Amino acid sequence: MEYEVGDIVKLKKKHPCGSSEWEILRVGADFRLKCMGCGHQIMIARKLVEKNTKDLKKKP
Repeated sequence: MEYEVGDIVKLKKKHPCGSSEWEILRVGADFRLKCMGCGHQIMIARKLVEKNTKDLKKKP
């Protein structure tokens, strides 16, 4: 899968706020993701994102 800034990625596990969709803010060895539910930002390893992705929505 090709990940780009602005794409929405749906992960297997939900965030504690209840949302499982994240916006990609930074791409590289690590990704910066922003929760679409509460706005919380995290840095996560690319390998983990690739392993746990259920769905990828491209930016319009």
